[in-house]
Amino acid sequence: MTAPLVIAIDGPAASGKGTLARRLADYYHLPHLDTGLTYRAVAHVLIARGWPLDDEAHAVEAARQVDLANLDKHALSAHAVGDAASRVAVISEVRRILVEKQRDFARQAAGAVLDGRDIGTVVCPGADVKLYITASPDVRATRRLRDIEGRGGSADFAEILADIERRDQRDTARSDSPLRPAADAHLLDTSEMSIEAAFRAARAIVDDTLAKRNGA
Repeated sequence: MTAPLVIAIDGPAASGKGTLARRLADYYHLPHLDTGLTYRAVAHVLIARGWPLDDEAHAVEAARQVDLANLDKHALSAHAVGDAASRVAVISEVRRILVEKQRDFARQAAGAVLDGRDIGTVVCPGADVKLYITASPDVRATRRLRDIEGRGGSADFAEILADIERRDQRDTARSDSPLRPAADAHLLDTSEMSIEAAFRAARAIVDDTLAKRNGA
């Protein structure tokens, strides 16, 4: 039986980690989890029910009810939900509950690809491959704007940039599981890279790991 392959991908908002994670999961025939959706699911419940985002009791209740098999990406992709999710993510008990669900996902027989903010440092510190994907705030804001416009929407670049910088500050400054590269993560700055070039670079890292595992 082939040993499981767990790939942990971390990085800030709009760095391209989600697209890269999906590409790698497809290529290596592995299940994929965007762990950010789990926090968005909690935020979505709080927003839908009119509860404050810092209401810890209700946030914990919502976290316990998150079903990884039924994450509606379309419903959870709204900008307001994403911003709310980074506020919910600072609640330690919410993180503890969701991290356990994420670890269970990673324990599948074949392995898995997980992307988020603390996969290589907290969720899967023993992952076979750890990638930290980043890009400059300006580049990330430009990508986010193009994505919004590509779906027929409109947005202001300055507002998107300010939002990304606020989320970076919250993610890196929180006391529980802050966003940072794992000590043994491969750093990949995609500021000047196409998704195809980033995918090739990431695939080379994974293939090298597999080759070493197989004694090549």
